[in-house]
Amino acid sequence: MSIAHITAALAEGRLTAAERVEQALSQIALRDVRYNCFTQVTAARAREQARQLDARRARGEALPALAGVTCAVKNLFDLEGEVTLAGLQLNAERSPARADATVVARLREAGAIVLGAVNMDACAYGFTTENTAYGVTRNPHDPGRSSGGSSGGSAAAVAAGLADFSLGSDTNGSIRVPASFCGVFGLKPTYGRLPRTGAYPFVNSLDHVGPFATCVSDLARIYDVMQGSDAADPVCARRAVEPASPLLGAGLDGLRVARLTGYFDAWAGDAAQAASRRVARALGASTEVELPAAEQARAAAFLITASEGGELHLPTLRSRYQDFEPLSRDRLLAGALQPASWYLRAQRLRAWYREQVARLLRDFDVLIAPATPFPATPIGDDWVEIQGRRVPLRPSVGVLTQPVSFIGLPVAAVPLREDGALPLAVQLIGAPWREDNCLRAAAFLEAAGVTRCETVTA
Repeated sequence: MSIAHITAALAEGRLTAAERVEQALSQIALRDVRYNCFTQVTAARAREQARQLDARRARGEALPALAGVTCAVKNLFDLEGEVTLAGLQLNAERSPARADATVVARLREAGAIVLGAVNMDACAYGFTTENTAYGVTRNPHDPGRSSGGSSGGSAAAVAAGLADFSLGSDTNGSIRVPASFCGVFGLKPTYGRLPRTGAYPFVNSLDHVGPFATCVSDLARIYDVMQGSDAADPVCARRAVEPASPLLGAGLDGLRVARLTGYFDAWAGDAAQAASRRVARALGASTEVELPAAEQARAAAFLITASEGGELHLPTLRSRYQDFEPLSRDRLLAGALQPASWYLRAQRLRAWYREQVARLLRDFDVLIAPATPFPATPIGDDWVEIQGRRVPLRPSVGVLTQPVSFIGLPVAAVPLREDGALPLAVQLIGAPWREDNCLRAAAFLEAAGVTRCETVTA
């Protein structure tokens, strides 16, 4: 059910929040043994939230916007009374969080019921959610395949119908990649749009937070609730809330749309290219354009990621190297040892690249590109072929997302699926602060039947 259906059923007495929670907890207990989405199930908290909502309804009070809607959060978000793991076994030694992360608190105040925390790549440094300590999160569409990462648990929980929506984070593609592999909708807002207070950091100058959902209207409602400045996050913009939900029915009137080619075709497999062309046709985008220096932007994103992430974890790497996640410790250590001149050159390229892309976005409101070069890959694979090139799989999954998040642009990831094929997502990329354009285009595609999410309920 969509958020609108759930909240209406609750308000009319056809459903109670307690019933909703018990159904969800039962499904997690029964089915998550197959997928390994949840690392912590907060059953007592969920039941108490449900009890309070049902009591409010019994008193005749108006219910909030997300009343009775269930959610899961990536285990890098603070949950009051729970230990924030961020995928690292070392973090299990930390004290429980004293308060919810800001975006989680806003969702709770809006009536969303938190079912628990979900799995991720350690430190948010990965694209496959193959976690040495907490196991592999499997793709609900094919449990032998990857759920993507680093927010794989978040996307898989929604794709498996274990939560109505979820929260993830995106540094280099960690919302858009799992959305593509698991066939759900995802939104990476503009850098600084949503507060990161209470979210375990990875790369301060690249980290974003955002939602996954099963339909565009849900994605917009959740995004609207989480908006608002937060003085505790110095990069969170002091902007008024700009709701996207009321604009979803506006159609394409006035939207200038183009498909990205060049780099974005060269690094996309045939199915990914076909998906982006299908979306372009549906949106009436006959123009094809290129992002200047996208390949250099991706290289610079790698340098900044490794440098900032390595510096963050360097004290622990020095003191407890053997206890650190083996899939990321060498990369983080190498990043911390990079010459400062490399980092400065990458930041200078970033400033130049931002200006070049801004010029392109003066002419277009939405740019189209595949989200991943290929559908979900088999768990454990190390290599993949893209247009005749044999490349290492894990760093190559984000080849199409990194040039976009590098400069903090908003993106809606919309899933497509041909009969019998695995899902793939397409990125709808907007100018800074224009999430509304991305979501308008997504809503148009959904209404036209081009994009859809199919949850796995068996």
